[in-house]
Amino acid sequence: MSKNGIETIEKQGVYVNGLDGDFETPLVKGKECAYAVFSSTGIASCGIENAYRNKSIDFQKPISCHLYPLRINQYNKTIAVNYHKWSICSDACSLGEAIKIPVYQFVKTALIRKFGKDWFNALHASAKKTS
Repeated sequence: MSKNGIETIEKQGVYVNGLDGDFETPLVKGKECAYAVFSSTGIASCGIENAYRNKSIDFQKPISCHLYPLRINQYNKTIAVNYHKWSICSDACSLGEAIKIPVYQFVKTALIRKFGKDWFNALHASAKKTS
């Protein structure tokens, strides 16, 4: 993790209470996640997920992080899955458009983790019908 990320966690805690009341990871100066790790070429990855993949910890990053840039909202009996547009993700969105990978495919593993394979397959079938 970066020095700024560590300092942010020390000041704000390992999580913060978001505007919607849900827990969120703290942000460094309102930008990247405090747990972000940057490669020498500037590509960001998740420090929590990296530790999980390296078997240093036994839990995955929070599902809200895994799903990002999708956000889950509960409205009475309806669950909405919405895209959260944020400039920090613009390079990833441009790449996705260029290689023709829609957001839901980009976060396939997270969607299956949250809703199950049958749900994802139904989403995929629906997306194919509308494209």
